[in-house]
Amino acid sequence: MSEMEKITGSSPEAKSLDITNQNIDQLKQLFPDVFSEGKIDFEALRAVLGEEIDDSEERYNFTWNGKTKARQIAQTPSTGTLRPCKDESVNWDTTENLFIEGDNLEVLKLLQKSYHKKVKMIYIDPPYNTGKDFVYKDNFHDNIKNYLEISGQVDSSGNKISTNSDASGRYHSSWLNMIYPRLKLARNLLRDDGVIFISIDDNELANLLEVCDEIFGSDNRRGIVSRPTGTPSGQGYDILVNEIDYVLVYSKSSFAALKGLPFSAEDEKIYDQQDEYGKFLTRTLRKTGGEDRKEDRPTMHYGIQDPDGNTVYPVGPTGYESRWRCGEDSYFQLISENRIQWKKSSNGEWKPYQKFYLEGRLKQASNLWSGIEGNKKASLTIKELFDGKAFDTPKPVGLINRCIQIATSPQDIVLDFFAGSATTAHATMVSNINDNGKRKFIMVQLPEPCTEKSEAFRAGFKTISEVSIARIKKAAAKLAQDNPDNDVDLGVKVMTLDTTNIKPWDADFENLEQVLQQATKSIKDGRSSEDVLYEIFLKYGYDLTTPVETEVVSGKNVFVVGAGALFVCLDDEITTDTVEGIAKLKEEYDPETTQVVFKDEGFADDRVKTNAIQILKQAAIDDVKSI
Repeated sequence: MSEMEKITGSSPEAKSLDITNQNIDQLKQLFPDVFSEGKIDFEALRAVLGEEIDDSEERYNFTWNGKTKARQIAQTPSTGTLRPCKDESVNWDTTENLFIEGDNLEVLKLLQKSYHKKVKMIYIDPPYNTGKDFVYKDNFHDNIKNYLEISGQVDSSGNKISTNSDASGRYHSSWLNMIYPRLKLARNLLRDDGVIFISIDDNELANLLEVCDEIFGSDNRRGIVSRPTGTPSGQGYDILVNEIDYVLVYSKSSFAALKGLPFSAEDEKIYDQQDEYGKFLTRTLRKTGGEDRKEDRPTMHYGIQDPDGNTVYPVGPTGYESRWRCGEDSYFQLISENRIQWKKSSNGEWKPYQKFYLEGRLKQASNLWSGIEGNKKASLTIKELFDGKAFDTPKPVGLINRCIQIATSPQDIVLDFFAGSATTAHATMVSNINDNGKRKFIMVQLPEPCTEKSEAFRAGFKTISEVSIARIKKAAAKLAQDNPDNDVDLGVKVMTLDTTNIKPWDADFENLEQVLQQATKSIKDGRSSEDVLYEIFLKYGYDLTTPVETEVVSGKNVFVVGAGALFVCLDDEITTDTVEGIAKLKEEYDPETTQVVFKDEGFADDRVKTNAIQILKQAAIDDVKSI
C-alpha cells in the first residue's frame, strides 16, 4: 500500500518554476543526442549547431560587471509565497484583478507557473536611473529575507533605501543588474503574441535597447516611441532641454501584431466624398510609385471596361505599360461592393479610382505620440482623485490607454511590475469601460518607503504600495460613479509577498527534543488556511483569481478550486467520512482531472491517512498529497 507523498521545502511543489530545468528539458526535446548520462555534451551540441556557433574572441556582445550573476538570479527558483489581504481588497470573491505588494523579482518568479504564457501586454515604468532612483538590492542567496529587511518588516533598526549616484563606478552596471533578470522573467509570462512597453529616458535608453535586443530579439523590436512629456527639464546652455521620453516596444515573437487607432476629426477631413454607404476618399486604381510597371506584376496588367464600353489598360505617366493595384478577380469583387468610381480627366479620358470608406477604418500607430496628454495632466488626475497631489512622477492614463488600445483585446491580461501610482490599473479599468471589456490587471509594487519630502508622505502615505492601492480604489469608485450602468470589474484582490507557509526541517541537535516536537506541525504558526491555499495555487500553477468555493464535508472545510480541479482540506482530525465525502464531491463536480491536498498532520490517525489514498484512487483521483 503506497504512502501519501508529502510536500516539503525541497519538493518541486514548494518552489516556483525551475527555469533552468525547464530549459534543459526543452533542449532535450530539440537535441536528445547532445545529452550523455543526463549532462549536456557541449562538443556534441557544437557539432549539431555547426556554423551557427560564434566562438571567436573578437565578436559583438553586450556585457557588464555582474551580468552572469544577474542571469543566475533570474533562473533561481523562489521559495516564497503570496499571502491574501482580504481586508485591503475590494470584491475579493469575484474580482479578477490583482495587486501584489512585494519585490517584483520574487513576485515574477512566483507567477511563473500560474501565468506562464498568459499575459498579453506588459507596461513598465522602471527607475530611470537619474541618480535619485530606488535601487532594488537583490540578494542572490536569500532575496526574500532581503525584501523583508528593506521593507522594514523584520529589521527594527530600519534599512535605508540607497540611491544610485552617477559618481559610483558601477552606475550603469547596478541598474542593468536590476533590470536584466526582471525582463528575463517577464518574457516568460508573455503570450507568444504578447507585447511589452517600457518607458525610459536618455540615461539608460542605449543600454535598455541592448538588453531588450538580447532578451526579446532584435527582430522583435517593434519601435521606439517618442513622447512629449510637457515638462521640459535640463538647465544651462551647454545641453539641450529635454522635452521627451521614450517607450520601447518589443514583442515576444513574430506572432504579435499591433492594432490600428481610430481616426481623429482632423484625420477624417480627407474623407471628403459621400454616397449612400458613407464617407469615402478615392485613390487611383493604377499602381503609383515603385514597382508600378507591367513586368513587376504581370497578372495585374489587364483590360477593364470604362463607362463608355471601351477597354482601358493601366498606362504610366510617360506612356509605359503599368499595372493596377489588384488582380482581376479582386477588381470584380470591388465592382460588386461599389468600390470603383470612374472620373474623367482633363483630356476627356475615363480613369478608374478605388473607394476607401471611413467606417471601420483604423490608422497605423506611429512612433510619435504627440496627441497624448503630458505629465502635467497625469499629476492633475492624481490631484483630483486624492484631493491633492499624492505622487511625484505619475504617467498619464492616456499613455497606457494607447498601449492597451494597440496591443490588447477585451479578454486579455495586462501586467505592470513597477506599478508606482497604479496608472496601468487605472488605464485598464478605463479601457474596459470604453469597450465593455473584461481585461484583467496584475500590479506589483515594492512597499518602498515614502521620503519625508515626497508628496505621498505629506498626504499621509508610508509606502508607495499604499499609494498604489489607494489610487486603484479611488479610480474605481469614480468610474463606478460616472458609469452607473456599467458592469466592468472594478475590484482588486490584494496579496503580499512573504516567506513560505511550510515549516523547514531545522536539525538543531542542541535543541533536538524541541525540534522533534515542533516537527509534527508542517505549517508555520500564524498562517491561515487561506494563506496555505494560495501558496498551493502558486506552486501548482493555478491562476490566483481562480474561483474558490467552500464545502463542509463531515464537519470539515474543503476548498473546491476551479469547479473541482483541486480539493484542499487543511482542517484537523480528518476522518474517513471526510475523505469519502471528497470522493463524492469529485463525482458531483465531475472535472476532467482532480488533485487533492491535505494537511499532513491533519488526519485523525495514520490508518485514515493510509486509507485515504485507496478511497480516492477508487474515485479515479491519483494525485493526492499532503503539506
